[in-house]
Amino acid sequence: MNIQYIHPADQLVMFMQRIYDKGLTTTSGGNLSIMDSDGNIWITPASVDKGTLNRKDIICVHPDGSCDGPHKPSSELPFHQSVYKMRPDLKAVLHAHPPALVAFSIIRKIPNLDLIPSVRKVCPEVRIAKYDVPGSDALGEKIGAVFAGGCDIAILENHGVCIGAPDMFTAFQRFETLNYSAELEILAGRIGTVQSLDKDAQRLTATNDHTKLDDFIPRVYSSEELSARRDMITLIKRSYRMGLFTATHGTYSVRLSDDSFLITPFGQDRAYLEEDDLVRVKAGMKELGKTPSRAVHLHEQIYRNNPEIRAVLQAHPVHAMAFAVTDAEFDPRTIPESYILLRDIQKIPYQQLYTDPSRASRAFGPANPAVMVEGDCVIVTGSSLLQAFDRLEVLEVTAHSIIDSVALGQIVHITDDEVEDLKKAFHLEG
Repeated sequence: MNIQYIHPADQLVMFMQRIYDKGLTTTSGGNLSIMDSDGNIWITPASVDKGTLNRKDIICVHPDGSCDGPHKPSSELPFHQSVYKMRPDLKAVLHAHPPALVAFSIIRKIPNLDLIPSVRKVCPEVRIAKYDVPGSDALGEKIGAVFAGGCDIAILENHGVCIGAPDMFTAFQRFETLNYSAELEILAGRIGTVQSLDKDAQRLTATNDHTKLDDFIPRVYSSEELSARRDMITLIKRSYRMGLFTATHGTYSVRLSDDSFLITPFGQDRAYLEEDDLVRVKAGMKELGKTPSRAVHLHEQIYRNNPEIRAVLQAHPVHAMAFAVTDAEFDPRTIPESYILLRDIQKIPYQQLYTDPSRASRAFGPANPAVMVEGDCVIVTGSSLLQAFDRLEVLEVTAHSIIDSVALGQIVHITDDEVEDLKKAFHLEG
């Protein structure tokens, strides 16, 4: 989807709905705006339910200050105007009050941007804007000063966050990514020592190998492939709704019977992917005109070294990732379902994913269908896409339960003898 072809009013409705549906704003909280090529500011209205906005509710504020629309513009219009004045390169502004970022705003602290590599790439810098009365010119000046200094993201003291970008999708991506990092830091702090990535680790991800594959032109699309594309899109969109993915991070792949595989594309919005966006990879070549995920070589190695694996899911579910960014051990011997589906989960070094994907691929097996990668992601596999997805869900729910238990008391794990009983009862290998 290319949002440049979508009217500003429709963009604002679309992204406000996403923010509201994800629980990152309230009925009356938050506001979005877009400046068009004529200098008009399209902005969400004051005192209108954010959950039921439609394009007719959006207000157009002209350069002379006059307005078109049935409502008053958001009371925060002054700081939107201030951002656009200070930064003519920015054409979209997003302001909201998600709980995790509000938590940082009320302790006046910036979230850690180095827990996983994607955060610093999307949000390279965040600064704090001093408190002032909402809707006031003084607040606009304080927020504008942050943007004038070249920063695109401001944590507002005792208020929330303000993000500017060249377009609304980029603003939303920055917002979602920063909020994810804030939630991750809060959860991780409950279970162990939080471990940040260093600059050398960050540099390992700066690869464009995924763009260097030779191209092939597919001549036919088998029923098997079309079915796999349909099923992948269904579960990718479900994963996004469930918070297992963010807009541009998370990779699914499915192996076909000829040992080619389908994989999610690089950099496209997971919420709006369609079947033809998926990339087929065959014998080291990719479909003409498409760019696969940066993880394409890792997935290729996993399939090469594990013939029983038919699907690979690489994701960042926030509760599971709390274990990946701390020294806390993840032990799935909590309830029978968790152990049966997840078995024994290794935590492999961050560097291995990028410097030795072949070795990383050998961490998987019948007794090890899932791994955690320190400071990066979780990877689950399955003999089918649905089995792999089930494992991903169970991994996240299990992690959620373990973190919740911290406030209640000491976990009593299923014993070794009870694990042996499960292996016999469910014919588990290894």
